[in-house]
Amino acid sequence: MDNNNLFKYIKTPCGQSKYIELQSNKSLLGKLRLFWFVIIASIRDWNIRD
Repeated sequence: MDNNNLFKYIKTPCGQSKYIELQSNKSLLGKLRLFWFVIIASIRDWNIRD
């Protein structure tokens, strides 16, 4: 998924920077942590307007 499409769901600047940081870790544990972060951040930012 492209960063611009994903940033529609992760709206806060700190969340976006954390996503970029976690995306750089290519290990299996890093990918699982990124997946978990995207799910939780999307739920938390659900009510934030663009």
